[in-house]
Amino acid sequence: MPTPTLPNAALPDNHTRRSRRKEARPGELLAAALDLFVEKGFAATRVEEVAQRAGVSKGTLFLYFPSKVELFKAVVRENISGRFAVWNDEFERFEGSTHDMLRYCLFNWWERLGSTRTSGILKLIMSEAQNFPELASFYQHEVMQPGKTLIERILRRGVARGEFRPMDFTYGVYLVLAPMLFLALWKHSLGPCCSDHAQLDPHQYLAAQLDMLMHGFSQPKTLTNLSLEPPLP
Repeated sequence: MPTPTLPNAALPDNHTRRSRRKEARPGELLAAALDLFVEKGFAATRVEEVAQRAGVSKGTLFLYFPSKVELFKAVVRENISGRFAVWNDEFERFEGSTHDMLRYCLFNWWERLGSTRTSGILKLIMSEAQNFPELASFYQHEVMQPGKTLIERILRRGVARGEFRPMDFTYGVYLVLAPMLFLALWKHSLGPCCSDHAQLDPHQYLAAQLDMLMHGFSQPKTLTNLSLEPPLP
């Protein structure tokens, strides 16, 4: 006798799991790619490895991402550049002083990105940019330029409100970026290899950097009672 066909409601559980998994595959592929890009770098990561870690075939990966370059771009958009709309909205809605805004910027960058595996993308870009100029150009356009623009908006806000003294905004932006870049590189290079006594406490490091920035940027009258502690969640 022929095997009866089960109605959809009676399909086995493993069919349901496969259906759900098919829908989840792009996210699983991006998560696997992020892990491998951070662990091994761009050149050393093979698409076969990404597919295997995500539990799909290489052909399935190429259904979603036509090349390793496009896969990398999707990882950056998913984890970094796709968040700028939210960050710019936070800038528009922020009601505190510019000192508080800059403090919020540094500490929340660490909590949201710097302390996560995503910050390893920066090390990848800095180490492999010359070999992959397309990736370097993409990262500059999608991450660095919007990030610099946002920080410049913070500094200009402070000057316009009389909280910060006049400054060269181009280099003021780099002064804010410097401790963020250092922490990200430290986390994914020397940091894991150092003995306990040589380790950095990220929050203390950022507080020290913020103290230097505030004394460099601020008008003398605004230096009293500045808070350098991490903002409350």
